[in-house]
Amino acid sequence: MFNKDFISHLTSRLESKILSYKSISRGDISSAYHIKTQNKDYFLKINSNKYASSMFIAEREGLDTIAKANAIATPKVYFIGSFKNYSYIIMEYLEATTPTPNAIEKFGKQLAQLHQTKTEEFGFGHNNFIGSLHQLNSYHNDWHSFYINKRLLPQINLAISKGFLSENEVPNIIKMQSALDYLFKNVTPSLLHGDLWNGNFLITTNDVPYLIDPASYYGHSEVDIAMSKLFGGFSSGFYNAYHNIIPQDEDTNTRVEIYQLYYLLVHLNLFGRSYYSSVKSILSKYF
Repeated sequence: MFNKDFISHLTSRLESKILSYKSISRGDISSAYHIKTQNKDYFLKINSNKYASSMFIAEREGLDTIAKANAIATPKVYFIGSFKNYSYIIMEYLEATTPTPNAIEKFGKQLAQLHQTKTEEFGFGHNNFIGSLHQLNSYHNDWHSFYINKRLLPQINLAISKGFLSENEVPNIIKMQSALDYLFKNVTPSLLHGDLWNGNFLITTNDVPYLIDPASYYGHSEVDIAMSKLFGGFSSGFYNAYHNIIPQDEDTNTRVEIYQLYYLLVHLNLFGRSYYSSVKSILSKYF
């Protein structure tokens, strides 16, 4: 992709000569590069998916919303553009380092502070993406209705259409609602990152936590905790710092597993049947 024409295009947009560029790995969806110019360094993501421009616009809106909460840092987005069949986003380049215990505790504290950013309804002002899949965010007054209709059912229906699940393996809406009513009764809407795994945060060399690649909306704060624990989890210092501000209750672990169902369905639809047994196990256990 980095041919003479594209470099010329970027030089014009950045208004500075590109000195070097290097491919870096941060995620499975887009190609990523570290660009050095005469003036500053930039982070570039580029993608040829037909929804790539919409994905980058949603990413910018999520980062901007998180930044406005003044709880945790996000990289500055400079602009979104297109070149031939590609869309791209250019943002602030951040030099990441191995997190210190103090930085991880700060991250846990700041995430809890982000989750204290509240609103009246569950959802978001626009739809966005989870990975490369559409994520619906129209507002709901109650959490179980939002979680069933805007999270579980779209992914379940997609899994059925792809042949990963059969209809007789899936509970009906009434059964799901009755199972979740009690567990979700006291939930209030918090601003979420929405896709909080190890690859979607970083700690800079001066020990500042940053959130990247959000799939933001207002939902239950435990959703971010659920995703953070799905593939190994963060350190105990992170969770201790977080729960000092937002405590667990006797149903937290149950809800965490139910929230992980959404992300496992997403992985089933993106990456295939290796996630089937985990999805089936949670469906059978709770519904």
